[in-house]
Amino acid sequence: MNVSSALVPIAVGAVAVVLLLGLVNMLRGGSANTSQRLMRLRVVLQFVAILVILGVLWWRSG
Repeated sequence: MNVSSALVPIAVGAVAVVLLLGLVNMLRGGSANTSQRLMRLRVVLQFVAILVILGVLWWRSG
């Protein structure tokens, strides 16, 4: 397994972990500030994951 094929699952997994943490916080009636922080982190991680996926596709096409 090379680095490019390992980056995509790591990036997607990070998004999934933050999403689940946000859901757990919401279901437990946690702090609204924590929910907002997790939502912002999830959006940033989704952006990074998209960049990683596009980068891997570009790298493999060349």
